[in-house]
Amino acid sequence: MTPFTVVIPARYASSRFPGKALADIGGKPMVVHVAERAALSGAQAVYVATDDERIATAVRSYGIEPIATSPEHATGTDRITEVAQKLALADDAIVVNVQGDEPLIAPGLIAQVAAALADAKGAVVSTACHPISDAAEIASPNVVKVVLDSRGYALYFSRAPIPYARDSWSGATGVREAPAGLPSYRHIGIYGYRAGFLKTYSSLAPSPLEGFEALEQLRVLWHGYRIVVAISETAAPPGVDTPEDLEKVRKLGSGSR
Repeated sequence: MTPFTVVIPARYASSRFPGKALADIGGKPMVVHVAERAALSGAQAVYVATDDERIATAVRSYGIEPIATSPEHATGTDRITEVAQKLALADDAIVVNVQGDEPLIAPGLIAQVAAALADAKGAVVSTACHPISDAAEIASPNVVKVVLDSRGYALYFSRAPIPYARDSWSGATGVREAPAGLPSYRHIGIYGYRAGFLKTYSSLAPSPLEGFEALEQLRVLWHGYRIVVAISETAAPPGVDTPEDLEKVRKLGSGSR
């Protein structure tokens, strides 16, 4: 099995939902659920990276190791980079970034993302996607799509409907029913990194593409690095961005027990 480490970035501050990492789900903080799911993935170790002592205290009480990180980080990737440096991980070590607001994430998906990176020697980052055929999803700018090459490497990520079915969607009607065989994939926001690349990534200048699309992963492609994408046959369960999302996840969680 592929050896890998999971790091879960967790902040207390959130513009839409302050303190959501500690939101109660079935008697446990949300970030603890994430860490417990990650532990089932086969990871060698699971850490919660946080700049908030409330989160550190909460996860520690469940036997999960927190790592203190700077409050100055702009992104979760920056937080992951600091953790990799503190752990003195080898350059070829694989680190999987699991978001702290994904309490229903499938452990198998985490392992799949790690294995994809281990197998793709030409890639420095891995992520995941799943097939979609619903026209509303394909057209929605809130749904990030990814186009792959024949070996599973990402060609591009976009909020636009890609690939665009010209013959089916031309004219004034726009995107409607997806034609059979359209290779449309919805991106799933989980990432694996080679620890050595994390140091490089922190020095890369932002790209114009990510500025317009608001997709940080385009920085990797812009600078000529490769991202391999694991294809999941099923959609990822919902994460938590708002209190309304939390209520949905609570209901889903109680139904799965």
